[in-house]
Amino acid sequence: MTANGTRRSPWVVGVSGASGTPYAAAVLRALLHAGEPVDLVVSRAARLTLLDETGAPFRDAHWREDLARWLARGADGTPDAFEPGLLDLSDVRYWPAGDLAAGPSSGSYPAQGMLVVPASTACVAGVALGLSKDLLQRVAGVTLKERRPLVVAVRESPLNGQTLRHLVTLDDAGAVVLPASPAFYAGATHIQDLVDFVAGRALDAAGVPHKLYRRWEGELGGGRGSGGIGGQSPGQAPEDGPASPSEG
Repeated sequence: MTANGTRRSPWVVGVSGASGTPYAAAVLRALLHAGEPVDLVVSRAARLTLLDETGAPFRDAHWREDLARWLARGADGTPDAFEPGLLDLSDVRYWPAGDLAAGPSSGSYPAQGMLVVPASTACVAGVALGLSKDLLQRVAGVTLKERRPLVVAVRESPLNGQTLRHLVTLDDAGAVVLPASPAFYAGATHIQDLVDFVAGRALDAAGVPHKLYRRWEGELGGGRGSGGIGGQSPGQAPEDGPASPSEG
């Protein structure tokens, strides 16, 4: 229950071991800025990827401070590119990947849906085949059976036939298969803009409002000179979104 007595209904964010942890960070920041409660599941492989891509660990016993450090980091690796402490993490609940009795493992748990960002091919296979080998795969399977939104942001290249068939299986089951493929029409001037475009498309698929990127309006070249996230310059905060890191 929330402080005002309403039932808490979070978005579950699953982070698998694929490269692309900045995508997950951008999705998490935007959900929190939108005032959405979040349940977080980080796979064991994702911890290794986080350590490799950020140089910092993600630990069960210290998840809140590790999460705060991760979300403050820019896509280009700049520490504190997003103001530390700006995000309220009080409505984030973390579930260890090995806890198969966690709340979101049951269909009766009141989740809104799930975003798997980034999704590795191993994670895609596990969900498509219904393996439930860890909590992330289990929650994705529950999300499908309960007919809730499931966004799978697969991050791999090239894709072999087996993975493509697994992705078709997920699409047939009702998931949104969203390749982590940034577009360039939005006037990106910084790597964070490209990351935020993918995060924004994932949130679009889930129906969560945001201002992470400039939307296409039918005008050729309209993004040139817009300068960053949502038409803002890097380092300038969009009205309802995070500040983008300054160029260095």
